[in-house]
Amino acid sequence: MAGHSHSSNIKFRKDRVDQKRAKAFAKLSRMITVAARLGGGSLDGNARLRLAVDKARLLSMPKDAIDRAVKKGTGEGDLGNYEEIVYEGYGPGGVALMLEILTDNRHRTAADVRMVMEKFGGNLGTTGSVAWMFERLGRFVLATSGAGALDAEQWLEVVVEVGADDLQVDGEVVTILCRQAAFAEVHQALQVRGVALREAGLAYVPNQRTVVADVDVAGRLVRMIDGLEDNDDVQTVFSNEDFPVDVVRALEA
Repeated sequence: MAGHSHSSNIKFRKDRVDQKRAKAFAKLSRMITVAARLGGGSLDGNARLRLAVDKARLLSMPKDAIDRAVKKGTGEGDLGNYEEIVYEGYGPGGVALMLEILTDNRHRTAADVRMVMEKFGGNLGTTGSVAWMFERLGRFVLATSGAGALDAEQWLEVVVEVGADDLQVDGEVVTILCRQAAFAEVHQALQVRGVALREAGLAYVPNQRTVVADVDVAGRLVRMIDGLEDNDDVQTVFSNEDFPVDVVRALEA
């Protein structure tokens, strides 16, 4: 659609995530600790732990903080009974949302999430209400420095070589997608090639997007997502909004 740029959307979201780096470290620490408690402290023998540690490293989480989180998980301390849940819902403008939750009290978390969503004109949905608009895929967002070295055709060759399924190039943003089951293999192949990554993990990738052309509605959506991400139990928020370039510029002003 004319006037739209997914790279502008991605950059906008990335800048906001970078602003919350300390909060992200706290959530990653919990994720690492729970993974270590459930599957042990070996990265080679615990795929869930490896994924969590890889995420932490990409965000430049200090090594000693990662090590402390692993040791806490393999120790004798009481971590509580954490469970993973996926919430679905709608935000302002009909934008679909998928929320990955890690909580020791699902009733508290559901109430907190519902309150934030309703405050900004969204609502918490039932299971399956928006999941059909997303695919669970392995997603690798390449660092700008890495993306600048190759053109789209060359990156397509990399996708084929590492066994991935799709390539998305939008401006300086290069994203590689693969099947969930192939994530570890593709990740290792990219590392062997020395590809610089800005993000790597399993994601709910939208297969259709909702255009939000109204700046006021877009602002409420951004504030709602910020509110959700500020909740310690909300690990990740995936959404299918598509902001036109002029809306992104207005939000950044």
